[in-house]
Amino acid sequence: MDRIPPVKNGSRIGRGSAAPEQDPRRRLPSIDRLIRELEAAPGARLPRWALAEAARAAVERARSRAESDETAGELVEQATRTARRLAGNRPTRVVNATGVVLHTNLGRSVLGDGAADAVRAAAAQYSDLELDLESGERGERLAGVETKLRLLSGAQAATLANNCAAAVLLALDTFARGREVVVSRGELVEIGGSFRVPEILARAGVKLVEVGTTNRTHARDYEAAITPATGLLLKVHRSNFEQRGFVAEVALEELGAIGKRHAVPVVEDLGSGTLVDLRTRGFPEESYVPARLATGVDVVCFSGDKLLGGPQAGLALGSREAIAAMRENPLARALRVDKLTLAALDWLATALLDARHDEIPTLRMLLASEAELEARARSLATQLGGAAAAHGLRATPERTEAPVGGGSLPAFTLPSFAVALDGAPSASRLAAALRGASTPVLARVHGERVLLDVRTLLGGDDALVVSALTAPRSA
Repeated sequence: MDRIPPVKNGSRIGRGSAAPEQDPRRRLPSIDRLIRELEAAPGARLPRWALAEAARAAVERARSRAESDETAGELVEQATRTARRLAGNRPTRVVNATGVVLHTNLGRSVLGDGAADAVRAAAAQYSDLELDLESGERGERLAGVETKLRLLSGAQAATLANNCAAAVLLALDTFARGREVVVSRGELVEIGGSFRVPEILARAGVKLVEVGTTNRTHARDYEAAITPATGLLLKVHRSNFEQRGFVAEVALEELGAIGKRHAVPVVEDLGSGTLVDLRTRGFPEESYVPARLATGVDVVCFSGDKLLGGPQAGLALGSREAIAAMRENPLARALRVDKLTLAALDWLATALLDARHDEIPTLRMLLASEAELEARARSLATQLGGAAAAHGLRATPERTEAPVGGGSLPAFTLPSFAVALDGAPSASRLAAALRGASTPVLARVHGERVLLDVRTLLGGDDALVVSALTAPRSA
């Protein structure tokens, strides 16, 4: 099809830069006409609502640009791609070849088969979610999973919210609404999505009291800040950055002791924690939740879909009195988890109690040995050999490193192995082609090479990677 003709005087079109009769955007097809062309396109079997929305978006995009030179055929192609995305299920399946186990953009933890089966059963059938089968009366939805979390962690009690931020919000509202919350200046962090601790505190209706300096905070700073208006001492884990050099912070055990001396509760926003002791495998001391609770802190809050290896949830573990107060807060109902989350968490807690760690994908990936990863990388490189050569590429296994992800452990990386694809004119274009495969493959770009890290490949993913390289949509 012919391109929309350029302006005769050769000037570029901008808003208000040409007379209406000269503006090529006036030649764009109407939305109705584009919908008809989409419906008539070969192989078009997409729902009309998706075609209509895609057509509207394509025409509006073309009209908004300063220069519109798309052909009708290009508009049809763009709108068809958009309609396919709209009509498909979201989120859609992708292959994680980044090596980042807790990749926030890819959904963080992958549930084990048992957890997924438990979710399906809870979704498709009635259950005793809030029913005591013995008495036939209303029951407590958290009773079962709370017992298992207590056994795993050593906590006196446990409760849940729909994510870690919600658990912290519930704690703030319970212990300090209308009062002061003392936080070290070095812990006033900004997490992903531009959420900042001071803003969360403000929304919780508490007054922030900053102590210490950016790099150094001492016990005396907390002691001096406590007044009759103090409702809470809050410790926030620096989950996405670290401080080095001339730095100092107050250990959680010492902060807990300060809180007890002044009868002020202490809450830690750990962000990411595990109930399996990974410290002997090189993971930081603060990652192990039972050790944090053993310091005497009142409440520890952490995420379910990070190092724990479960669904999105906010776990709050701590003393019987503190957790009871949080559960009695009316806000707890607004922040509570649903039956699907409970089913996944209950299965996970049972698997952890049974030490069935190999059934939990997050733990399996985190604990994979270098020997195992090297063997998998060599195998994948062999499988990719023919497809890589056909595109003028070389596929070679090599040692690499990747962060754990999820804002979990700053500056902590895991040694791994990847298949390096090099020889492409543009590594970024090759990575884009892999993302455009029928099952998108997400890789890392390092210099002019694409790295396919095998640590995060699931069962069956090797074949999908080979397929993506064999017939990418673009190169």
